Amino acid sequence: MKLLPSFSNLLIGLILLLFSSCTDQQTPKDSQLKLPSEFFPKSKTQVLVVGTFHFDYPGLDVLKTEDKLKIDVLIEPKKSEVTELVEYIKRFKPNKVAIEASDKWKATDKLRRYKNGEFREERSESFQLGIRLATELDLDTIYAINAWSYADDMEKKDSISYKELFKDYDFQSNDPYDEYMRDWYEEEKKLISTTNLLDVFKWMNSRESHNYGYGAYLVGDFKLDDYRGADIVSMWWYNRNMRIFRNIQKITESKNDRILVIFGNGHVPILRQLLEASPEYDFVEFDSFE
Repeated sequence: MKLLPSFSNLLIGLILLLFSSCTDQQTPKDSQLKLPSEFFPKSKTQVLVVGTFHFDYPGLDVLKTEDKLKIDVLIEPKKSEVTELVEYIKRFKPNKVAIEASDKWKATDKLRRYKNGEFREERSESFQLGIRLATELDLDTIYAINAWSYADDMEKKDSISYKELFKDYDFQSNDPYDEYMRDWYEEEKKLISTTNLLDVFKWMNSRESHNYGYGAYLVGDFKLDDYRGADIVSMWWYNRNMRIFRNIQKITESKNDRILVIFGNGHVPILRQLLEASPEYDFVEFDSFE
């Protein structure tokens, strides 16, 4: 007559069975599967992208700032706050500074003249941040890396097709998510006028802020017709930032470069995505210099 196995024997058998199962199902590391990153150099060019609002309020953005919420970076307390912001950004120790300007702006010539005392009353972030930082870091070149999109090229070549494509792309959609975005942007304007600028820049340049900033172009007029809105965004806004990224590649000479990019914050969500995906670059978080 056979005896039933004891409870302890059953427990031991179950443990052995589980152990055998675990050893059969090896992890990628155990099976010698390499991670994609292991195929690429670990050393990458460091890039800090500082997303900013336009200090001189040129009125080129879709959403305008009312006069009562505008600040003057040449007057206290904002003047000192700009200095604090500049000192913070210096912690990155860049050897190259790139700004939202075209070649026609002659950035390096303006840098030379700034060092000789000119432009000290200019309010734009190109001067207050870009050229000032290049001067205080004793750099002799500042890079103008702005670019226009394929859509702009198209307008010059075929204005009729361009107008037909872009008709009623005007940021006036009835999509409720457009309204949520407007509420967020209105809050940002208030923060700029009432909050320390360094704190505002940390808030603006957070991953969450950039993710939602990216999403702003995926609602509203993005939904025009079947694909027309998507086509507009891809050949206009996404393409423009792809070209700006290409200009970052053009000024990169070494993995030892530390490149500071100062651009309107609307551009930075896409630039962040491109830099984070690129095997050549490390995207440096703005709040990493505490």
